[in-house]
Amino acid sequence: MSGLVAILVCAGVILLVLSWWLRRRSGLPGGEITYSDTDIPAQPLMSNRYQLVGKPDYIVMRGGVPIPIEVKPNRTADEPYESDRMQVASYCLLIEETQAKTPPMGVLRYRDRSFKISYTPKLRGQLLRLLDEMRDSLDAGDVARSHRSEARCATCGFRNSCEQSLV
Repeated sequence: MSGLVAILVCAGVILLVLSWWLRRRSGLPGGEITYSDTDIPAQPLMSNRYQLVGKPDYIVMRGGVPIPIEVKPNRTADEPYESDRMQVASYCLLIEETQAKTPPMGVLRYRDRSFKISYTPKLRGQLLRLLDEMRDSLDAGDVARSHRSEARCATCGFRNSCEQSLV
């Protein structure tokens, strides 16, 4: 009987270590995962005030504070892309609106590294200005292409009707 207990204890320790290693490798910060959009689609976070809707990959609670996490498993870079920073900032804004708690940061996970994106008043301001620009563009009718990337044009759903296509 004591041999069986020893085997079960060893198996439990192995599973705990494996769980810790997988979590660390995933780039998720410690805490309780309270929201996940990775396996089963989750309800989107919505803000009528900012006319914004989004679904972070995860929300982890750390010390009673929600932290949004966005995972880009196929992306590699030394610095986070600006569009990804704004995406994480938008999740922070949505959490601020829907949960009445302001995250101090969000986490952006690329294939081989994680970036902590501090949700500062400056970043929040940048996001709000970007949202205003986007709304103004919707009203404009004709909007100029915002990049010089043939790869982006090649995968764009509007490439066949776009007068500014690079491909």
